[in-house]
Amino acid sequence: MVQEFLIALGSNLGSISGNPLDTLESAFSELVSRGATVVQQSRFYATPCFPAGAGPDYVNACARVNLEGSPDELLRIMHEIEADFGRARVQRWGSRTLDLDLIAMADVVLPDAQTHNRWLTLSLEEQMTASPDQLILPHPRLQDRAFVLVPLADVAPDWRHPVLEKTVLEMRDALPAEHLAEVVPIAR
Repeated sequence: MVQEFLIALGSNLGSISGNPLDTLESAFSELVSRGATVVQQSRFYATPCFPAGAGPDYVNACARVNLEGSPDELLRIMHEIEADFGRARVQRWGSRTLDLDLIAMADVVLPDAQTHNRWLTLSLEEQMTASPDQLILPHPRLQDRAFVLVPLADVAPDWRHPVLEKTVLEMRDALPAEHLAEVVPIAR
């Protein structure tokens, strides 16, 4: 059965495909070559590195993607693409050739509400060191990140977070104005 997913893409180092913007464009092509359909793609945005000072600034985007398969299948494909683009998982929140994140699938909460809530409420210190050993959906940090919510508003403004019960626009607009101002569309 074909499922629709929300994904986020980012790069701040570039890859074999070129600079970070070229890398994201190539990543979209790779998703398609591996069986996904890009239903809608956001604009590309320049965003500050997170956390500040951890490396060069990023190019970010989001998309609605259809795939015949499970969330775990899409995650496997995304990790393969990252590896093909030279992604090395050596530092949490470090610089990346390519970062592909599965953000959400409709109103699905994985693996269950209790586990999701545990990851949703982690302290910042725990977030910096802890990494889940299973897929957590919706992504437990999406509501905190302008670099996700601004491009996500281009493709799924009315998607409602099944736990927080807020739309993408409501989550985006709840962020500090200075964070939103840091996410700048790239003319292409």
